[in-house]
Amino acid sequence: MGKDQDLLQAVKTEDLLTVQRILQRPRPGKAKLLGAAKRVNVNIQDADGLSSLHHAALSGNKELISLLLEAQAAVDIKDNKGMRPLHYAAWQGKTEPMKMLLKAGSSVNGQSDEGQIPLHLSSQHGHYDGSEMLLQHQSNPCISDAAGKTPLDLACEFGRVGVVQLLLSSNMCAAMLEPKPSDPNGVSPLHLAAKNGHIDVIRLLIQAGIDINRQSESGTALHQAALCGKTEVVRLLLDVRVRNTLSQTALDIVNQFTTTQASREIKQLLRDASAAMQVRALKDYCNNYDLTSLNIKAGDIITVLLFSVRDTELEA
Repeated sequence: MGKDQDLLQAVKTEDLLTVQRILQRPRPGKAKLLGAAKRVNVNIQDADGLSSLHHAALSGNKELISLLLEAQAAVDIKDNKGMRPLHYAAWQGKTEPMKMLLKAGSSVNGQSDEGQIPLHLSSQHGHYDGSEMLLQHQSNPCISDAAGKTPLDLACEFGRVGVVQLLLSSNMCAAMLEPKPSDPNGVSPLHLAAKNGHIDVIRLLIQAGIDINRQSESGTALHQAALCGKTEVVRLLLDVRVRNTLSQTALDIVNQFTTTQASREIKQLLRDASAAMQVRALKDYCNNYDLTSLNIKAGDIITVLLFSVRDTELEA
């Protein structure tokens, strides 16, 4: 095994002393005797295309990264999947290695073969500090990967509440809460959170102003939650009148596809909610003599609940 392979193996095993010995610069006189052919290839890659710097970034070993960068390792070298060392550091949430790579000139928005930038990986895995650092270095949270997902989409899909909060605080993310002009029926962050039952993420998205009735080809987030048996999400998003592109309500979908205990609870929730009607006030109404009365203005939407007490139908 030559020195190049020795270097790669030493970095993989985090053998700092061996790496130092291999990378140690010979004295000027000795360098002439050794010749250029004996110089170590610091950018040698293994069968997966990972260089020594990839492995050092993956392990988060700052001393190794420092030695390799000092030896002129290529900071944006790609592996067989187009991943750079910064991708691996972001995936692991290693903020100090990330800082070193960024300082050395690594591309903060460099995409892998799957279209992912480092922010996709740090967001998906819930690394708040790493995501914050990437944003501070002008990472673009609006970049979509090959699957059409942004870092916010992935954070919502995997329930990374802290990262979702961080991304929503970015002005650049506000536009992502609106349907894309090129894909008005595309899946939204809310659909992804609803499908996976991430109730806290859904609350954050609603507070940020996302349209809960936004439609994808399969319907709204409510349709997704009902189909996947996410009872608490259904309770939060409940609007039984909303239909998908096939004119199906959430109850239609649950009846068609699911038979679990969760689906039975969801069916009952939807049936109960379907007993509610909404009407629009035609004129103003105010009762100054009854402080408990409902004061309304023309055009207000009023929810009317119908229920029976002792065989007498009452309206509230």
